Amino acid sequence: MGNGNGLLISATFLDEISHDIPHQNWGRKEWNQDFQHMKKMGINTVVLIRCGYQKFLTYPSPYLIQTKRCFKPPFDLVQLFLELSDTHGMDFYFGTYDSGEYWKTGDMSREIEVNIQVITEVFKTYGHHKSFKGWYLSLELSRKTKGAIQAIAKLGKHCKAVSDGLPVLISPWIDGKKAVMASENAITKDNTVSVDEHFQEWNEIFKGIQGAVDIVAFQDGHVDYDELEKYLDVNKKLADAYGMQSWTNIESFDTDMPIKFLPIKFEKLLLKM
Repeated sequence: MGNGNGLLISATFLDEISHDIPHQNWGRKEWNQDFQHMKKMGINTVVLIRCGYQKFLTYPSPYLIQTKRCFKPPFDLVQLFLELSDTHGMDFYFGTYDSGEYWKTGDMSREIEVNIQVITEVFKTYGHHKSFKGWYLSLELSRKTKGAIQAIAKLGKHCKAVSDGLPVLISPWIDGKKAVMASENAITKDNTVSVDEHFQEWNEIFKGIQGAVDIVAFQDGHVDYDELEKYLDVNKKLADAYGMQSWTNIESFDTDMPIKFLPIKFEKLLLKM
């Protein structure tokens, strides 16, 4: 979005439970300062990137602690983030749980059952907050991801059913040459998707998730900077065709470096924006 004088960035992830990005190890004081800074620069929406990964959690989920033997966190970050969002007048989107199994098996359908329970539990516990304004399905998908359309559609519809229709966000990746796992030594790959293939495959995905997802924010770090605009153009056309909003996930880490993932050079970030 632009305001005539520059690019307006109005939303950001809260990346506290992460695969590969270092933790802040912040308490209430530091998070409150961060929310103040974000609000001052025009951010009005914060998205919890995931409520848990494998055994580590952002909130003391009775379901996940009992059934997945997850660790009880030292304090409730979801409660903290919602209180800060309430105080600073921000919209909070809750990010779902990632068991870690999907990254090993490539099968997203196994994430459905656990997240159905998490979504129900979370809205019952935290849904009364005025800042609880939406959901983020943290299961990242791309082309030909096994079980992805079924999983995203089912979970998105369940989010809406328990919360009286609150919006649902996803953030997929473009299967470009930089789309390699963080655990791999390589930083690029040879087998990549063309713009035409991207359109055809994502047309099928959009069709399958229509009615379950409201906002699609593609990650922008997996194709070359001079190719990105073509893919973003396709994404916007597809989102418009299926009645969804098109956001862009401007990633602030570098995918060109052999060490994953260092903060990005600002010149590169500016090119993407």
